[in-house]
Amino acid sequence: MVVNASISSFSSFFLVGIPGLEVFHCWLSIPVCLLYVLTLMGNGLIVLVIREESSLHQPMFFFLCMLAFDDIAIASTTAPRMLDIFWLDAHVIGFDVCLAQMYLIHTFSIIESAILVAMAFDRYVAICHPLHYATILTTPLVIRLGLVSVARGAIMVLPCPLLIKRLKYCTQNVIQHAYCEHMAVVKLACTNTYINRSYGIFVALSVIIMDIVLISVSYVKILQAVFRLSSKDARSKALGTCAAHICTILITYLPSLFSFLTHRIGKRVPPSLHIIFATIYLLVPPAVNPLVYGVKTKQIRDQVIILFLKKKENVSKHK
Repeated sequence: MVVNASISSFSSFFLVGIPGLEVFHCWLSIPVCLLYVLTLMGNGLIVLVIREESSLHQPMFFFLCMLAFDDIAIASTTAPRMLDIFWLDAHVIGFDVCLAQMYLIHTFSIIESAILVAMAFDRYVAICHPLHYATILTTPLVIRLGLVSVARGAIMVLPCPLLIKRLKYCTQNVIQHAYCEHMAVVKLACTNTYINRSYGIFVALSVIIMDIVLISVSYVKILQAVFRLSSKDARSKALGTCAAHICTILITYLPSLFSFLTHRIGKRVPPSLHIIFATIYLLVPPAVNPLVYGVKTKQIRDQVIILFLKKKENVSKHK
């Protein structure tokens, strides 16, 4: 689908889906749908358990609740649109709707990165300064960290759609992607996109480098403290938790870094592989996070069991 138009009459984009794999869209919709359902169920359950159980009203679980809300938001801005393409062949998306989707995806991704930093800081304080945990991580501080995370994402991404609105699209409106992604949209412009590309690189590198450094420093300090523990069981438990968290962080950052580098230097990377990795970092972490942070956390695991037992008892009574 090619449209010869200037920005004045350019009103929509055509999302291809996964280039080269169009005949498999129906099959590809199965993992996308499954991941989305798991995201809604897993994160929804975590939010419900934390809200209902007063003993979980602590900083660690507040951050986990923030992460759950953000994961639902990320998946909801991506998966339904992809399923429209895969199931209904609904490839056309309005220009402003596309920019809105792009803004929300990148904003929620940056918010998630900031929450992971906050969670790493929480674990650092809990393990390295346990006696001062309650005085350092107060409720007002947790609220401020949450607000700063949201504000950083919203403000940093805002120039992207505004700068795109200045561009002209003269030759085509076909986006070789399954959703509206910043560089995929910028590449279609027929005018100079230097400012857009430079700002995109600045945002990506500043977020990735700063957040990875902060998370790495936190976990290095945590591991140093863990290896000083005298109890072998406590050491094994802490190491298991840290390993699970680090795996989740890698699942979040590595595919996003791959997608970022592919746009700039990966000209030989097949488009289908690029889009699959770009989709993984938006859909897999939200589905996996409830398992890593929920199932691996004893307090949440116990409360989930209690919640289901209560429901089972209520059903038995009604019978």
